[in-house]
Amino acid sequence: MSAILIDGKAVAKKHRGLIKADAAELTAKGITPCLAVVIVGEDPASKVYVRNKRADCEKCGITSLEFALSAETSEAELLSLIAELNGRMDVNGILVQLPVPKHINERHILDAIAPEKDVDAFHPHNVGRIVRGDFSFLPCTPAGVMALIDEYEIPVQGKECVVIGRSNIVGKPMAMLLLHRSGTVTICHSRTKDLAEVVRRADILVSAVGSIGLVTADMLKPGAVVIDVAMNTGIDGKLCGDVTADCFETASYMTPVPGGVGPMTRVMLLRNTITAAKAQNGIS
Repeated sequence: MSAILIDGKAVAKKHRGLIKADAAELTAKGITPCLAVVIVGEDPASKVYVRNKRADCEKCGITSLEFALSAETSEAELLSLIAELNGRMDVNGILVQLPVPKHINERHILDAIAPEKDVDAFHPHNVGRIVRGDFSFLPCTPAGVMALIDEYEIPVQGKECVVIGRSNIVGKPMAMLLLHRSGTVTICHSRTKDLAEVVRRADILVSAVGSIGLVTADMLKPGAVVIDVAMNTGIDGKLCGDVTADCFETASYMTPVPGGVGPMTRVMLLRNTITAAKAQNGIS
């Protein structure tokens, strides 16, 4: 048995088309969706991410504002910029590219973004709403995973779901979303005893750790759905996930790396920006 490859690029392209249509409809009403991206410092990976986000916005008719600050920017200066963006009527979404320099408290920055403009869904208000299940925004990667599950009509209700990783960005919200779909959810982490035994129970496995070779074929239940969120660089310089290639022969569905969850993470940011623009203008 070979798994069906979950094509994140194709699904993202479909969603971009829908987002572009929504953006055009808003523009026709005199509303130009706008995302403000703030980057502090010269981190090369962050620069690439910001450049990609700008290109994504342009393709879909969303205005992208970029604020590039020096690594010496103080926390007070960054908070002042966020306060300014919170008050700007032409800005619908605010994203501060992480990581920020060590002298800046990341939590202070994320907490300062107005919840209605928090298109990363990291503000405590939005996190609480995710737990309650009445959210407006979802963190982009878990939202992208759920969109892939929906696109491939993979049932979650009653299934054993295992999430490896407990980060606030992916692991915890991912577990909540699967729970809201009535999955039976187990969260694994670095202190989990006998990870392989827990993973073997999974009908749906989401791995979001960033550890090459963490999940191997002998750890999988035959027919499991495998969602590999991780993006690692192997010794050959090529991108890879947490899950080894031989899992493709055991799983029923599996995401590739790259080309699986990554494209969906990017497109969900655009969806959140459109959602914010609609809500701020009283459009359901």
